Amino acid sequence: MRFIISTQELTYLIGKMLNVVGAKSAVPILSNILIEAKNGEVILTATDLTVGIRCFTEAKVLEEGATTLPAKRFANLIRELTVLNVEISTNKNEITEIIAGSSRFKMHGMSRDEFPELPPIYDAKQFKISQAELKDVLVRTSFAVSKEDNRYVLTGVFLNLDPSGGATFVGTDGKRLAKTYKPVSSPESLTGSYIIPLKAIEEIIKNLNDDEEDACCFLLDDKIAVQASNSIIITKLLNGDYPDVDRVIPEKTDMVVSLHREELITLLRQISLFTNENTHSSVRFTFGDGELTLTANTMEVGEGLVKMPVNYHGEKLEIAFNPNYFLDILRFSKSENIQLGLIDPFNPGVITDENQDNPLYILMPMRLGEE
Repeated sequence: MRFIISTQELTYLIGKMLNVVGAKSAVPILSNILIEAKNGEVILTATDLTVGIRCFTEAKVLEEGATTLPAKRFANLIRELTVLNVEISTNKNEITEIIAGSSRFKMHGMSRDEFPELPPIYDAKQFKISQAELKDVLVRTSFAVSKEDNRYVLTGVFLNLDPSGGATFVGTDGKRLAKTYKPVSSPESLTGSYIIPLKAIEEIIKNLNDDEEDACCFLLDDKIAVQASNSIIITKLLNGDYPDVDRVIPEKTDMVVSLHREELITLLRQISLFTNENTHSSVRFTFGDGELTLTANTMEVGEGLVKMPVNYHGEKLEIAFNPNYFLDILRFSKSENIQLGLIDPFNPGVITDENQDNPLYILMPMRLGEE
């Protein structure tokens, strides 16, 4: 194998792959990146056996071939090079020579025969969605995914495809829920449910651009792949039955109040300083005539009270929420005002962007006495 490639492009591609490399794996080859040179392209592949990523770019291929190199060490070397182009060649003993101007390095690799093959995907069912839209729905649902392994199926984003050509994305940890819907383009009617692990979601988000260029999603029985620009990410799906989240979404709320998003963010940041993160203490929301009062009281810190004007003119209503969970939702909302729908202190709050019902956020209340 021998090829010449832009140092900047190689640095960029390797940087996209490092989080997937199985650095702590008991299988040594998983700490390596597979490098292939063929058909005028260089193809880089990394996997930890759950998530795999393949990136490709044009290069001047002088001799086709493949090898694997230690990912972190190779990445650190290429990152430090100051030349425009680098020449890389590998001999039959898996020793790779890296030539950068007057500098020469030799790095020991391992045979590509030991590297796990990524599954073929191009015969799979598929749909397309713009990269910007896919990135948006994944960002706005993945923050609510559970970080605890005791509810395994909640550690991923749930994707449901319906025959009408729509895709519903859901993330929840049991205390908050984010749900959004997007139409997708497919040559066939697709149905099915998939749970995509959070690590794969994070890698997919990093590889998506904020433009209207399409991302193509390939669906296999136990895997899903997303191709965008010059990369493909393939991941195993989580096994298990995702809960019926629609059961916790109120069909109707008794009151809906509009809240200025930025002002509420500021006040929640202030009042959250008077809660105890270790005990998940709550902030009390008190709705009175034309006013919302937020209060928090903890023995360790003290007490705080802030107020903001709201368009509420009913009977006094009190409900408690985890301020950090509420702040997370507000950060991923986009409109100037959000709508908060409530029933009583014991049922979940429904949060949407003003004049929209998509995306939809659900926040479970806390006990009012929990200070």
